[in-house]
Amino acid sequence: MRLIIAEKPSLARAIAEALPGGARREDGALHSGDTVVTWCLGHLLEQAPPDAYDPAFKQWRLDHLPILPARWQLAPRPKARGQLAIIRKLLKQARAVVHAGDPDREGQLLVQEVIEYLGWKGPVSRLLISDLNRPAVQRALMRLEDNARYQPLYRAAESRSRADWLYGINLTRAWTLTGRQAGHDGVLSVGRVQTPVLGLVVRRDDEIRDFVPYPFHVLWSDLAVANGQLRAWWQPGENHRLDDQGRLLDPAPAVALAERLPNAVGHLTSLATRQRRQTAPLPYSLSALQVDAARRFGLSAQAVLDICQRLYERHKLITYPRSDCRYLPEEHFAQARAALESACRSDETLRGWLSGANFRLRSKAWDDKKVGAHHALAPTGKPAELDRLERAEADVFRLIARNVLAQFYPPLVVSEVKAEFTILDECFRASGQEVLGPGWKPLFTTRDEAPPLPPLVEGETCRVEACGVEDRETRPPEPFSDASLIKAMMNIARYVDDADVKRTLREHDGLGTEATRAGIIETLIERGYLVRQKKTLRATRLGSGLIASLPDAATRPERTALWEQRLAAIAERNDDPAPFLASLIEDLHGLLSCADTARLRQAMATAQGESAPTTSRRGKAGTSRRRSGKGKPTTRRRQRSSA
Repeated sequence: MRLIIAEKPSLARAIAEALPGGARREDGALHSGDTVVTWCLGHLLEQAPPDAYDPAFKQWRLDHLPILPARWQLAPRPKARGQLAIIRKLLKQARAVVHAGDPDREGQLLVQEVIEYLGWKGPVSRLLISDLNRPAVQRALMRLEDNARYQPLYRAAESRSRADWLYGINLTRAWTLTGRQAGHDGVLSVGRVQTPVLGLVVRRDDEIRDFVPYPFHVLWSDLAVANGQLRAWWQPGENHRLDDQGRLLDPAPAVALAERLPNAVGHLTSLATRQRRQTAPLPYSLSALQVDAARRFGLSAQAVLDICQRLYERHKLITYPRSDCRYLPEEHFAQARAALESACRSDETLRGWLSGANFRLRSKAWDDKKVGAHHALAPTGKPAELDRLERAEADVFRLIARNVLAQFYPPLVVSEVKAEFTILDECFRASGQEVLGPGWKPLFTTRDEAPPLPPLVEGETCRVEACGVEDRETRPPEPFSDASLIKAMMNIARYVDDADVKRTLREHDGLGTEATRAGIIETLIERGYLVRQKKTLRATRLGSGLIASLPDAATRPERTALWEQRLAAIAERNDDPAPFLASLIEDLHGLLSCADTARLRQAMATAQGESAPTTSRRGKAGTSRRRSGKGKPTTRRRQRSSA
């Protein structure tokens, strides 16, 4: 008997339906001829608790830390024992086993750890499925691989699991026990990903709270030229008082110049025209989809993940959703037209987009070299009856289909013009752009681009028809939202100060994974560290106090992002996991030495004294204006105009 072990029941059903003949259900499995398909229910096993290694560890005590297992153990999850017993029984009857976990690191771990835990010593094949429709599953069943090829992926996932246990168990116990001594009644949870994510939000909230706005001033001038009118902006020189972004801090020079400008004549001293071709945005990874769906529809990251799982498992309309890849296999190009025509035919919006597609075009999205264990999200080709879906499901499906359809549209072509005028020996600049070929842009709702300038000739004269000075004010950065926090987790190098680490992280970017980012945000909310306020995410007093009490290194993204780099090396280059875990244990000793009752008590007291997240305070008097001035101009303006 051949035993196929799927990651979850929905995948097991899809496999059974693709096998020859009908399948019958019996005792937690589906039987089809000589093949039996069974399933896990997510993780059936978990890292054993500390007291499995020593009963004394059941009691939380600082002198037990760090807890370092000499020989790692797994334990069945409480609700998994029944399904484990079924798999154990089936393994005893099997002559061959097929691993059918999801095509990612956690999918590899989830099934393989069960196979090894139950003592199977025979051959294991690997079945990789990213599309639950019957033809796709049948093709996958004909391309079984040796599971040994994925052993490095398993070791990386196993190392991640053990490292998370070491980090979370030891630091959570240390800070919880220290918190009790400081008067805090409750668990203070610390994690290698959740805590740096919380740190991002806390620091952003601090920047907003401590921000000191200051005024700056801009001078505009409406110019009459040979073929029309345009607006140009004065470029004050270095002899004026400017901030580090070149903004004018003293209004007097602008006001004085504005008094002299009406009817002044100048000329166009520099004209630069550049034609730019922009290819369509790539198909979505999960995180990229979560960012766009949050901005467009106000959906949380977890809601988008849940919707994608339903579109994949229940409706079978999209390919495997928990993907970090934005490219598609080259072999899918030949099938793309039929799949998209089938998927889009029942929806008016999708039909409209489909009608403009040119399936002879081939974008850079089709690239085997950039496709790993899974590829970008795409429609499977099953007809999508969107009127039968929930509204949010239909909205998300349209986004996924749109980004694949966009690969069959020509590039957006724009002409960008930059003009520089000299008036009264002062420099004024204007810019604009003209769409020469809309390409894929009509499929997307984007912000309005700069309007085109009238036709210009270098050297031509201009005359000032009107001008004005606007008083503006810098503003703090925006609070994080689901969209911007997911984007920050995807591009974590932007939040790293060390130049060498930043350079390294550009190649190994990412805090968390596609499968975990939404859950991390929800976990921080459930534990009382973050709160959702309309579309923003703000740190609570508890969250702010925890971050303030921890060593800086535990609250920043460098360590966990570099963990992902080390884990990728284990998965991709077959590196030895032992040095990675040894380095972590060394770090743990240093972090645990920072657990300090007085520091935690002070941090919690300070957090309690802060304003609630709903309240925004002005900054401290001593805040550097240069630092604060990196904000954006506000929309609050006072205008002095001359005609």
